[in-house]
Amino acid sequence: QVQLVESGGGSVQAGGSLRLSCAASGYDFSLYYMGWFRQAPGKEREGVAFNYRLGGVTSYADSVKGRFTVSRDSAKNTFDLQMDSLKPEDTAMYYCAAVLSSPGDSWQHATAWDFWGQGTQVTVSS
Repeated sequence: QVQLVESGGGSVQAGGSLRLSCAASGYDFSLYYMGWFRQAPGKEREGVAFNYRLGGVTSYADSVKGRFTVSRDSAKNTFDLQMDSLKPEDTAMYYCAAVLSSPGDSWQHATAWDFWGQGTQVTVSS
């Protein structure tokens, strides 16, 4: 059974940094595609970053390119999101996601993903 547990959320001022971590268990981490999503109140869940299987490419949403970086540790089964130069518009609940088959060009759509964590809140104040 796939389990994803996020941690690392919190409150920070604009320009600050946070690092989110997703601990994965119950499956072969190396076989799955991993992603980070976020959802602000009243808005749809949107893809932030997408990591292909180990050794593969990472894609980012235009709104976070150059500020957010993902990393994947196969020894620890963790998938982290380093967020720098945070802006108030980054405020949202952040979710880790996993899927066995590549979501391809649909990676930013939540419906393309099968497994989700419970989320961790990120609040950026101006």
